[in-house]
Formats: sequence, structure tokens, C-alpha cells
Amino acid sequence: MKLLNIGFGNMVNADRIIGIVSPDSAPIKRLVQDAREKGALIDASYGRRTQAVLIMDSDHVILSGIPLESLTGRANEETEEKRK
Repeated sequence: MKLLNIGFGNMVNADRIIGIVSPDSAPIKRLVQDAREKGALIDASYGRRTQAVLIMDSDHVILSGIPLESLTGRANEETEEKRK
């Protein structure tokens, strides 16, 4: 199990991430709202502006205050290490 640091001391299982997306589009905003309503939203942004949304295979949605580019870079590093 590889853990991905999503900021502020929070980690998620990198193997269970389906996608990391920007929070700006209307479909993602609806996805976040739907997850909030059904209790599947995890807000790991610590009150900061949400800069990335992680979609998990368990139907959970995680909000992160770390920029999207940083998270995808970290995820790519995990993938490269896994291939070695």
C-alpha cells in the first residue's frame, strides 16, 4: 500500500484513487455537493480554498488545499517508484 500525502499531514491510499481533478467545473461541483449530501465527502483542505478533488474507488470524494499540479506530481512519483 502506497500512501499519497494530500497536505497538512493527511494521507490517502494511492492505489484507491480513481482521479484527481480541478474543483472549478460545474460537474465536479455537483459531484462534491452530492458526496456532501450522502456523507461521503472528506474535507482535508483545513479551511483553505479547495485546489484539488480526489475521487476514490469507494465513492468517497476528498477535498485538498494542495494545488492539483503538486498532487499529480506526487502521484506520478509514487507510480514511478512502483514500477522499479
